[in-house]
Amino acid sequence: MQKQITNQGLVMLNIGAGKGKTTAAVGTALRAAGAGMNVLILQFVKARKAEKGKEGETGEWPISCEMEILNHVAWPRGFGRIENRQLGLGFVGILGDKKQKEAHIKAAIEGLGIARKEMVSGKWDLMILDELVSAVEVEVLTEQDVVDLLSYRPPQMHVILTGHNKYEKIIKACDMVTDMKMVKHPYYMGILAQRGIDF
Repeated sequence: MQKQITNQGLVMLNIGAGKGKTTAAVGTALRAAGAGMNVLILQFVKARKAEKGKEGETGEWPISCEMEILNHVAWPRGFGRIENRQLGLGFVGILGDKKQKEAHIKAAIEGLGIARKEMVSGKWDLMILDELVSAVEVEVLTEQDVVDLLSYRPPQMHVILTGHNKYEKIIKACDMVTDMKMVKHPYYMGILAQRGIDF
């Protein structure tokens, strides 16, 4: 009979074209905080805040509602806490983005440095690297950058990655992979992302 382990850090990947990757990760963050774990969410690609009056024109969208509310929660005693930071400059090459690719690359590399530092700090039980795989997809990071970052993970730390495309080395580095398959999406019927549902 295989030995059963109950306290082992896992690397989890929410991948695929379907919606719900970040939403599932945030749900896990809330569950972890409820169990007394401290959680850090680092969002790659996603911007800190769109310039007022220019939302949707520069590749930047407002910070997603779940991130906004997490920033205002007074975490009760006995529970963990969730902190989140946006490390990117917004969408790369789409939705009005006119930034130089080098600026996106610089932000992503700086984000990797922040992630490495926080990963070894001992402050976090769960780290969510949201859209880190997407940063590989838009070629501001490489597949090897992601694998190298995961090598800094302490054995007891849990990590969740999100993104769209499958990369063999990244999948191999994960303990759990969930493929979010798109069956139908309102975007393809001309319905754009809606606040409170999509962000």
